[in-house]
Amino acid sequence: MLSIQPVDGQKFVQVKDGKFIKEGQTYKYIGTNFWYGMNLGAFDKERLVRELDRLNELGVKNLRLMVASEGNAESEWRLQPCLQTTPGVYNEELLEGLDFLLNEMQKRQMLGVLCLNNFWPWSGGMSQYVSWANNNEAIPFPPPAKDGDWRKYQEYSAQFYTNKKALAYFNDLIKLLVNRKNTVNGLAYTEDPTIMAWQLANEPEGVNQEQAYRKWLHSTAKYIKSLDSNHLVSIGSEGNTPFPRTGNNFEKDHQSEYIDYCTFHLWIQNWGLYNPQKPEISYKEAIVKAEQYINQHFEIATKLLNKPIVLEEFGISRDFNSYETKAETKYRDAYYTYIFEKILELSNKGNMSGANFWAWAGEGRPRLPKVIWKTGDDLIGDPPHELQGWYSVYDTDESTKVIIKKYTTLISESEK
Repeated sequence: MLSIQPVDGQKFVQVKDGKFIKEGQTYKYIGTNFWYGMNLGAFDKERLVRELDRLNELGVKNLRLMVASEGNAESEWRLQPCLQTTPGVYNEELLEGLDFLLNEMQKRQMLGVLCLNNFWPWSGGMSQYVSWANNNEAIPFPPPAKDGDWRKYQEYSAQFYTNKKALAYFNDLIKLLVNRKNTVNGLAYTEDPTIMAWQLANEPEGVNQEQAYRKWLHSTAKYIKSLDSNHLVSIGSEGNTPFPRTGNNFEKDHQSEYIDYCTFHLWIQNWGLYNPQKPEISYKEAIVKAEQYINQHFEIATKLLNKPIVLEEFGISRDFNSYETKAETKYRDAYYTYIFEKILELSNKGNMSGANFWAWAGEGRPRLPKVIWKTGDDLIGDPPHELQGWYSVYDTDESTKVIIKKYTTLISESEK
């Protein structure tokens, strides 16, 4: 029978000499993105428990979680229901779902990275805050919205960093969550070692606002630290993507003393490095570029910043970009093996400390392959604005699960 573990200060993950330290030992991990866990905790507790048990069996002990969502029931292209329906109005059922999730994770000695905001629209995030601050003006959504334009959306979302009203709304959310007391186990969040880190946002970009963006990174991390001195803070940065117009600079973005560790993401398929319709040729070329990308960020984190670094998002589709739940996963399995092997290798050479694959779907299934999510559909690894079944790892993906379990074991054994 699972039992709650006693709490003491040494259980919090800390950073020392560029490494994560937990209870006096180096902490490394292979984890997953389980962004919808809070919603399961509120509305499908039985499934949540089953998913956590499955992940626990695989040795997956680190979960990256989205713990904020913004918008009313009519809001498009996002997870529903949302935590914050209008500024300052919160769904208590969802907050209690987060309480339940954290309590169940504690029973299994799992740790969570709690993401507080989103540059992209699938949880509301920065663009919703800007819309609220500007009298509920229309958001210029990117694809798959009709006539959607990625650049217009990015520029709109980046207005967040200079909109005082939007920033105030977000700071109110930070204060609410960081100061919360768990209704299930009575623990203040600030005293709960199940929380590994607070994360500023999912893939924030500096688009045309680079100075304001870095000021926001520093001031928001400092604000969180003023409320909670026990937990780490990270950005949720995608890193130096192949697209300079994002306005990101991995080294500069992570220089703040209040940012404890580095994050980066790797999307060989989204970025056009890998073509699943021509895998024999493109996969090998993509791995060469992925190797360069990982090494670049590893070197900056290790030699210039001396902070731990985590590859917290990566994934590719099932073979030939199939959205069928039983389609083959030959190339995904090869890619996972490559990534995990690389993380393990670099964790023994420098500051590489972990990886979270994108993303665990477990027993969830799309309503139909390759459709957009609608309220009432299963929550899976693919967020609501993406075609369902793209990158999800299901509980029946036996070959992928074998690889995950192999490397969670290997990286755990490598801890010193």
